[in-house]
Amino acid sequence: MNFDLNKKTLREVNQHLQNFDRKKNTRKFEISNPQGQHAICAGLKDDIDITIKGHTGYYCAGMNQKATVTVHGNVGTGVAENMMSGKIIVKGNASQSAGATGHGGALIIEGDASSRCGISMKGIDIVVKGSVGHMSAFMAQKGNLVVMGDADADLGDSIYEAKIFVKGKVKNLGADCVEKKNG
Repeated sequence: MNFDLNKKTLREVNQHLQNFDRKKNTRKFEISNPQGQHAICAGLKDDIDITIKGHTGYYCAGMNQKATVTVHGNVGTGVAENMMSGKIIVKGNASQSAGATGHGGALIIEGDASSRCGISMKGIDIVVKGSVGHMSAFMAQKGNLVVMGDADADLGDSIYEAKIFVKGKVKNLGADCVEKKNG
């Protein structure tokens, strides 16, 4: 089923995705013309597959449970914020606080992520194929942050038990973050 945000309101689209007829077999959806709107796909709780064609604003797929959301564009602040399970794939760059307070599931960012990626993560797995900004994994309690590029200043500041893996260079580690060599 396709939704065009030039023809339907965001509230209508989110309500449909949150309350669709579970007896029907339709579990694949596409959203076009997101035009940077905020809270697209927020609060999803079912095993459904959504493709968003374009850039989104703040809190895309926040509070996700079970759904797979693929964004063909960039995302604003707080993508996958407070996510419980499921998978979010961003085929672009992410603004600050990607995966903030995430309890579970996976967030995959194919570009770069800005500052505070994985702030206060509580079990989410985040993979960034590019680089991350300053204070990423700040107060990270549980989960994994995998960075294929570089990490800016204060990585893992005030970290608790989360793990961070960086392929590139790290500007510097934050307080309580300790480097451990592989093997």
